[in-house]
Amino acid sequence: MRLVTFRTEGGTRAGRLEGGDVVVLDWPDAGALIASGEDWVARAAAADGERLPLAGLRLAPPVLAPPAIVCVGRNYAAHAAEMRAEVGGFPTLFAKYASSLLGPRDDLVLPEVSAKVDWEVELAFVVGRRGRRLDPGAARGCIGAYTVANDVSMRDWQRRTTQFLQGKTFEASNPLGPFLATPDELPAAPEDGLRLTCSVDDEVVQDGTTKDLVFPVDEIAAYISTFMTLEPGMLVLTGTPDGVGAGRTPPVFLRPGQVLTSAVEGLGELVNRCVAQR
Repeated sequence: MRLVTFRTEGGTRAGRLEGGDVVVLDWPDAGALIASGEDWVARAAAADGERLPLAGLRLAPPVLAPPAIVCVGRNYAAHAAEMRAEVGGFPTLFAKYASSLLGPRDDLVLPEVSAKVDWEVELAFVVGRRGRRLDPGAARGCIGAYTVANDVSMRDWQRRTTQFLQGKTFEASNPLGPFLATPDELPAAPEDGLRLTCSVDDEVVQDGTTKDLVFPVDEIAAYISTFMTLEPGMLVLTGTPDGVGAGRTPPVFLRPGQVLTSAVEGLGELVNRCVAQR
């Protein structure tokens, strides 16, 4: 099953993708649906509401108010190497806030206070079932859906201190979507390799596979569950492959007028035009 969140004049609504149509569901967003109870998949599949053409909808981030956003840094071996960073024995984690989320077709506003806005395409997952102190096998069962993210990073702010937060959660800086897909919709399990690509205009700047993940998705979910409860609707970004702007010689960063396209195999793509802050 594939779920979207779209904007209306009165707010937002969740929908189930059916070919080129969206079946309107009785929840304000897909994240709220997932948080509504463990039988959310069955209820969403059985719902039969109004049908709208997908092409005419203004998509929002599929998850609008996750109880937490947890991100994994330096989680692709090749990316750690390009950043000259050591890969430790535990995941490098940082947090974001819901205000950072951006729709899959929204403009990406480049803040005037940053001269080093960088791209990071990522596979993300949304927790579908509550869990605490889990092993990787049990944690995998708590993953409700997958989606595409771009952890757009303001590198100059990220590197002001040893803490990443201020460079990672600028408002409306994290494209997410275009839909959530339950695990059965994936063309392959993440550990078997899903291709991730990121393009700036017509240039492919990142082209990797989830086979290069240092910590697989089930291990990430299990690790997080040891210190906080996995809650339905929680969003987790799993890391980016090599090819980021800061890893190039000389470094390259986003400019107004460029188009950032982020894709994960089987999960669609984000297309965000970069614009200057007014």
